[in-house]
Amino acid sequence: MIRCLLLLLISGLLFGACQTEYSPKPKGYNRLVLPPAAYQATADTLPYYFKYSTHAQLKRDTSWVREKHWVEISYPELKATIHVTYKQLQNSQELLKEYLNDAYVLTAKHQIKAYAIDESITKTESGKVAVIAEIDGEVPSQFQFTMTDSARNFLRAALYFNVKVQNDSLRPAIEYVKKDMMEMINSLSWKD
Repeated sequence: MIRCLLLLLISGLLFGACQTEYSPKPKGYNRLVLPPAAYQATADTLPYYFKYSTHAQLKRDTSWVREKHWVEISYPELKATIHVTYKQLQNSQELLKEYLNDAYVLTAKHQIKAYAIDESITKTESGKVAVIAEIDGEVPSQFQFTMTDSARNFLRAALYFNVKVQNDSLRPAIEYVKKDMMEMINSLSWKD
C-alpha cells in the first residue's frame, strides 16, 4: 500500500512538473551578415563606366540580344538584382522625353502598394545630375535612379529582390544595396 501511494505520488509529481505553459513565438527572420563595402569597375565594353560592389556579379541582362548595353548586377547572397538599362539619345529631345516618361511610369506603377514615393534630384561630385526614387511599402523595387547627359546617354537602374516582399525584414539589405547604388551614381561617367 505504501509502495502504491509512493508510486502514485512520484507519478503525480512527474506529470505535474512536465506541464509548462506554451506561448507561441513570433516568426523570425534570417540574420544577414553583410560584408564591408568594396567596389570594382564595369567592363570596358560598355558605353558607360561606374563602380559596383565586389560582392556582386555583373551579368548580361536577359534582353542582351535586343539591348546589348543592359546589365544586371546580381547579389546572390541577398537574392537581389539591380537592373541597369541604357539607351543612346542621339541628340534627340523626343527620345529623352520618351525615356524620362518611361522611367516615371515604371516608378509610378508602384503607387498601388507604396506608402510613399520620395523623388529627389541630386548632383554628383563630378557635376552630373541623378533623379532618385525611394519607394516605401511592400513594393518589388525600393530604390531606383535615372541619369542622363540630356544629349547622348540615358541610364536607369532599379533594385529588385527575388523574395517575397517583406521590406521590414529586408531593410538591412535594402540599405546595404542602396549605398552601393549611390556609389554607382557618384562614379558614373559616359565613355563617348
